Amino acid sequence: MAKATTKKDVIEIVEPIGERVLIRKDEDRKVTKVGIHLPDKIEIPTITGRIVTVSTVIENNPDYPIQQYDRVLFNPKQSIPVDFEGDNRLFVVPIEDVVAIFRRDT
Repeated sequence: MAKATTKKDVIEIVEPIGERVLIRKDEDRKVTKVGIHLPDKIEIPTITGRIVTVSTVIENNPDYPIQQYDRVLFNPKQSIPVDFEGDNRLFVVPIEDVVAIFRRDT
């Protein structure tokens, strides 16, 4: 009789290297700002998202005021999709393609 073996749950992480960050892209909108509902095949593209993690190069560089959980605006042309989730909303993005950080005035 063969032994029953169980695989331990393995958690994979994605850690960007170099001057890169990992961003979870915001969901594409299905309704315009004025309330028009769009068909399923049409989406308003978004280029905003939240920082999931930053590379150690970025983290240790005081010239980059970016941190985990910041909401950012980014240029998606050089971003690399990460096939890690079913909906492919994770992207590795070069830091120079992060063009703005959303901050609240307190």
